[in-house]
Amino acid sequence: MIKALHQIGIYFLMIKEVFNKPTKWKVMKPLIFKEIDDLIIGSLGIVAFISFFIGAVVAIQTALNLTNPLIPKMLIAFATRQSVILEFAPTFISIIMAGRAGSYITSSIGTMRVTEQIDALEVMGVNSLNYLVFPKIAAFVLYPFVIALSMFLGMFGGYVAGVYGGFIGSEEFIQGMQTDFNPYHIFYAFFKTFIFGMVLATVPSFHGFYMKGGALEVGKASTTSFVWTSVTIILINYILTQLMLS
Repeated sequence: MIKALHQIGIYFLMIKEVFNKPTKWKVMKPLIFKEIDDLIIGSLGIVAFISFFIGAVVAIQTALNLTNPLIPKMLIAFATRQSVILEFAPTFISIIMAGRAGSYITSSIGTMRVTEQIDALEVMGVNSLNYLVFPKIAAFVLYPFVIALSMFLGMFGGYVAGVYGGFIGSEEFIQGMQTDFNPYHIFYAFFKTFIFGMVLATVPSFHGFYMKGGALEVGKASTTSFVWTSVTIILINYILTQLMLS
């Protein structure tokens, strides 16, 4: 327990240090654009693929379970919309990103630690945490746009599976998508997406920056990073759901 609290304390001290002694903008700018390309744009393919088929599966499973003829079929679209916006897009995709982007962050920073590149930065008087971690935080500011794409493709996947699978008519599906729509749910989803983005940028960076050992430990740090990033996302998701939707 004491070790866990110690690690949490180091994590928050790391975040504080990230914003101290900032690197010059002309040096930082290309680093930020590189991280946007690697972490955000590079993840769009897998996010789009998973989102489309998750939406399709939710629509099909909902349709197959609505066996009572008295229940309107537009509930297929309603359930798809609620599931995708509230949970599948922000939370499920964030856990996927913990594996895709989080492991990349941990291994890249961990490799720099093993090869003593971080030590070289510090000898040159560079704030290594600002230089390495801040561009990743800046890149994940765009993470809500990834989740917005995920929401759209999830609902589109539900539409394709529901309508072209013969479970529901097109007009009925659109009507179900519009039924009892609450804009606050969009705010809730994007608020927790923003928090998840900060977790995805900082927790893997923490595990990479403070790892010890050689090349073998880089792989272990990446696995540990994925586990703790996923656990943190799930816990924050529970807390925010209790606070914002209860």
